Amino acid sequence: MNYTYLTTEALAERIHYDVRTIRDRLKDSVLIEGKHYFRPFGGRKILYIWETIERDMRQPAVRADSAPISAPTSSSASDASAKSAPPKTMAFAGIPMAGGGVCNG
Repeated sequence: MNYTYLTTEALAERIHYDVRTIRDRLKDSVLIEGKHYFRPFGGRKILYIWETIERDMRQPAVRADSAPISAPTSSSASDASAKSAPPKTMAFAGIPMAGGGVCNG
């Protein structure tokens, strides 16, 4: 598969964001190194992978606080079954940061 590699300036033109916004707010919070961008030859220059960014931009946002929470029941039979059942897992959406970003690990 052929990929389209973009500089920060070229990505800013495509998604209509300011270059500083990409560098300061999106890089390493929404755009992850190794998935959305890489540093060729281990240098300082960053190249963004357009196809991956475009695919992820089209996916609906998932918030950690949007999962429904059920209230516990008072029945002793359901308490026993709840203790033996494996815990339900939630999809990890990241840790929300005060500045609006997301910590991914």
